[in-house]
Amino acid sequence: MSPPSAPPAPDPLQALLQQAIARDGGWLPFDRYMALALYAPGLGYYAHGSRKFGTLPSSGSDFVTAPEMTPLFGRALARQVAQALEHSGTDEVWEFGAGSGALAAQLLDALGERVRRYVIVDLSGALRARQQERLAAWGDRVHWVDRLPEALRGVVVGNEVLDAMPVKLLHRVGGQWHERGVVAGDGGALAWADRPTGLRPPVEVAGDHDFLTEIHPQATAFVRTLADRLTAGAAFFLDYGFPEAEYWHPQRHMGTLMCHEAHRADPDPLQRPGRKDITAHVDFTGIAVAAQESGLAVLGYTSQARFLFNCGVLALAQGASVQDTAALQKLVGEHEMGELFKVIGLAAGGWWDALGFAEGDRTDRL
Repeated sequence: MSPPSAPPAPDPLQALLQQAIARDGGWLPFDRYMALALYAPGLGYYAHGSRKFGTLPSSGSDFVTAPEMTPLFGRALARQVAQALEHSGTDEVWEFGAGSGALAAQLLDALGERVRRYVIVDLSGALRARQQERLAAWGDRVHWVDRLPEALRGVVVGNEVLDAMPVKLLHRVGGQWHERGVVAGDGGALAWADRPTGLRPPVEVAGDHDFLTEIHPQATAFVRTLADRLTAGAAFFLDYGFPEAEYWHPQRHMGTLMCHEAHRADPDPLQRPGRKDITAHVDFTGIAVAAQESGLAVLGYTSQARFLFNCGVLALAQGASVQDTAALQKLVGEHEMGELFKVIGLAAGGWWDALGFAEGDRTDRL
């Protein structure tokens, strides 16, 4: 007779989440849950050593980002970065959330001696190790920090970084707004629970139907902090999202929250926390307003396709491999990433004519 099998070891992130729920009186706001699920040291999705970035699930990855698809993305962005460096008289690039280091390598290669110092701000120790290996060829030109300095001069870039910042969930039920949080359900399983709140989306949502959505206090706080620290230079953020009229359209009644694991998407962040990415689309109007109220100029806002075209990606693609050409089609295709992804440019010291927004600027739609 074989001995009884041992019970499965408790999941340490689940235990941490249960403790956080208990400390908060049995109800944890979703933005705090999302922060733990993604960034809890050693346990959160971005804090452990899983593959994350790659083109195929067979690699053990969960999703692919533009720099992983083709170096044409970084080479095109480098043209805008070079113009911003020249205009501001600076020689540093700061990248937030550098992932595998693919974009950093592309920018460093394309920009050459224009960049004296390349600084990566990344909370993930596991990803930092991958970046250091990938970027070893650039030696001490590349630096890593955990936070912004009190003042910086240079060009800031962030590809798919704003979407990973924790959001608050709001749920309108029967005409009343509630904040959605997380509780420990039966048997300790995580479950949703709503509480009445005075929080509201920044615009009135027409109709009286039930409506689930997100608001983005952490992303706007990040932009305000950046505005406070950026004494000279510009910032360019590329991500999926909408202006407020589209974000809080009455028909978008289920919000934009989404998870990614093994190149499959699902809408349930309470299942398998720490093992999959959790994201929400970016409110680009909120980003622009926070920037302007904090003293930054909005250089432009447009689709990723139009931005890459303006930066000369088609000329860069001349003679490219079949693989790179196919990847570029996904980056600029209207029904692929070209329209879903947007680019916003911000600058210290006033507006100037930025290359990436020369045609097709949509700032008037924000």
